Amino acid sequence: MDTPLHNGATPAEISEFMAITFGRRRQSRKKNKRRGRRGGSRSKLSPDIVKKLGDATLHYAYGRFKDAISLLTHVVRIAPHLPDAYHRLGLVYNSMGHKTKAMAFYDIAARLNPKQPSLWKLLVDWSIEEGNTDQALKYLDRAINADRTDITLRYRRASLHIKKGEYSKAAESYDQVVQICPNNVEALKTATKLHKQCGEFDQSISMLEEYFKNQSSEADLTVVDILALSYMERNEFMKALQHIEHAKAVCGPGKEFPLYLMIREGICRAHLGDMEKAEVCFNVLQSINAEHQMDLIMAVADSFVNLQQHESALKYYMMLESCMANNELINSELVNSKIAHCYSALNRATSAIYYFHKVLKAREDDIDSRLALVSHLLEEKKEDEAIVLLTPPPNPVSTNDMDEDRHEPWWLNVKVKLKLSRIYKTKGMLEAFVEVIHPIVRESIKNDSVHQKAKQRKWLQRCELSEKHNILDSQTDSALELCGSSRRPASKVDLCRLKAYGRSKEEKISTSMIDRLDSESDDSESDNSESEVPLQPLKPPPLPDLFKDEEHFSLILDLCMAMTSLGRYNEALELIKLTLKRADKASLAGKKEQFWSLGAKIALDITDPSDGFDFVRYVVQKYPHSIAAWNCYYRLVLRLENRLSKRNKFLYRMRVYHKDLLPPKIIAGNQFTMISQHQIAAIEYLEAYKQMPENPLINLCTGTALVNLALGLRLQNKHHCVTQGLAFLYNNLRICKNSQEALYNIARAYHHVGLVTLAANYYEKVLAIYQKDCPLPELFKTRNDPIKDSDSGYCNLHREAAYNLHLIYKNSGAHDLARQVLRDYCTV
Repeated sequence: MDTPLHNGATPAEISEFMAITFGRRRQSRKKNKRRGRRGGSRSKLSPDIVKKLGDATLHYAYGRFKDAISLLTHVVRIAPHLPDAYHRLGLVYNSMGHKTKAMAFYDIAARLNPKQPSLWKLLVDWSIEEGNTDQALKYLDRAINADRTDITLRYRRASLHIKKGEYSKAAESYDQVVQICPNNVEALKTATKLHKQCGEFDQSISMLEEYFKNQSSEADLTVVDILALSYMERNEFMKALQHIEHAKAVCGPGKEFPLYLMIREGICRAHLGDMEKAEVCFNVLQSINAEHQMDLIMAVADSFVNLQQHESALKYYMMLESCMANNELINSELVNSKIAHCYSALNRATSAIYYFHKVLKAREDDIDSRLALVSHLLEEKKEDEAIVLLTPPPNPVSTNDMDEDRHEPWWLNVKVKLKLSRIYKTKGMLEAFVEVIHPIVRESIKNDSVHQKAKQRKWLQRCELSEKHNILDSQTDSALELCGSSRRPASKVDLCRLKAYGRSKEEKISTSMIDRLDSESDDSESDNSESEVPLQPLKPPPLPDLFKDEEHFSLILDLCMAMTSLGRYNEALELIKLTLKRADKASLAGKKEQFWSLGAKIALDITDPSDGFDFVRYVVQKYPHSIAAWNCYYRLVLRLENRLSKRNKFLYRMRVYHKDLLPPKIIAGNQFTMISQHQIAAIEYLEAYKQMPENPLINLCTGTALVNLALGLRLQNKHHCVTQGLAFLYNNLRICKNSQEALYNIARAYHHVGLVTLAANYYEKVLAIYQKDCPLPELFKTRNDPIKDSDSGYCNLHREAAYNLHLIYKNSGAHDLARQVLRDYCTV
């Protein structure tokens, strides 16, 4: 080991320093010595520079580094293009421990003397030590240009490209090694492997074939195997077989043909349909120890699987299974999985279930095997066992406690949850079905909406454009180093907004300028009151292509219907709204009618009817001639607090666009009746009466409106109005064929205008008739207001008529008759 002299440089460093200064002594012989005058040197140094370099060497040797640096710095000022001075400065700073400065001076020396590979190699080593891969690659390119015969430099460059994931550039380096050394088989194999990894299959095949052209008689058989595999991966089995047969002919009968090439030959013949010769090649595997040839056995079995010959594949997979107990190198989970899939293809569910259980016992995170096992259990009618396989364990590991390198647990996989939800749906377990699938669907719809918003380009307003011009002007001034300007540099928030909005023709600015502005705005960030919000990367939705897949679209509809059945109306309505926002532009937009109808049904049961008004309005617009749709609309309007707000505008538009529709006119008349505007209500009813004079409801509403109008203070001819109203009520009685309800309406009208004698007569007629219950339409059988079987007699009006009749008796002084009527009809 070299010891330093006087606390200075080591003898080895001094010798290197001296070699740079004075050069190495050359041993010359007389036979090599040229005659005549010696030629001069163009780069001959002056005596002053040589003396300073020598003094610097002595200072360096005795550890006087500052004196050496002072002399060398003076030399650099005198001769700035002299690489030796920079090299010596690098040596001095390296000895002082200042590696960064030393590396900088070495870099200058190497650039001034680019054909000196030793300096570039040293810079490469130091860059790799510092972890600066990009800089090391630049120095490696310079070193290769300086010394093109050094193959190790290309190997190092390839390894650095592989470290960075740049496999295409690494393949180019190995290609250069192969060009320099065509017999380097290992470099050829690595190059072809990298080309395959980059998807450049033609390039890898061409390299292998070029090798065979040059080495046709002494070719490495492992290269033949690689070439054959390359053709087999592209399903070109005939070309692969030709190369194998050519290798067999070159090998000759005296040499033993490799087993792996014989198996490749058998696989090629099997795919070409020559099964007899293929079996001859495969029979070699029967007579040898299978434990040492498991890769070849696996390849044969996989080839039979590709040919859909699962029985033959099982024979070879079973050979591997018999070796699993004695050989730990065999992947037992993979073998069991392949055996299970073979049994599954052969419809032998019992054996498939057995092997899938073995796979999950060893590898519980295998999602495909778990789902395949569940499918077989469902075929065997074992739903409970399938649910157990898809249900999370009793004490699952939290995702926060898991390692970063580990994947998410199997019970959080979307495929598992979808399968479990379908089982719950089939078994009618709606609560469990909603609990499993609702978070996934909701997150998918919201994430999909976020992705769509991110793709949309926002058009800039005039005020925003002027604001951005001010930002650019201020930043241009700061970039030109106008320190005296009063303008403040824009913050990072403004710059992020500028990039996000896009640039117009007047706003274009180079990428380098933006990067410079970003760095300059760091100083002003503390003065900015606004806090920068980091841009989060868009998370992919759990169910991609949610609205392009018909199965997923039906899943959303089933989920909404299930939540409606469970009474979770708000969540179902929110999901329907999110779906309809995206379904308008989706490929399955024709199925959105089912969501609108379901939303209208939910609107009748939800607590706040205003949330579902848009759905009912859509149904009415879609089916304007449907009485059931108008009934839904009117029931919803009756529950609204402010019935004559914007909802009345919709009703007015429907009356204008569809003048032949009766429901809008009747509903409008009812609304005016409820606010005691009987004159306008009568006008609406009479318009409807013109279209359908024989409708009992229209006659009833018109008569009621005219009777109520007659009781107003401003009407002059009240008797005429009452007579007209009673005429419509009697017309309703005729149409209804003297029904109990029609008689009660006439009695109530007489009672209302004070004709109590006639009212009592009609009340008695109502009491003389018994009305049977009529079935209610399906529309009125809602969850919030069901009709119970015990509430019989809801169509009978005896109690209402008896109560009104007892009031008449009581006011006339016949208290006994009044009590008798209540006792007969109103006593429980």
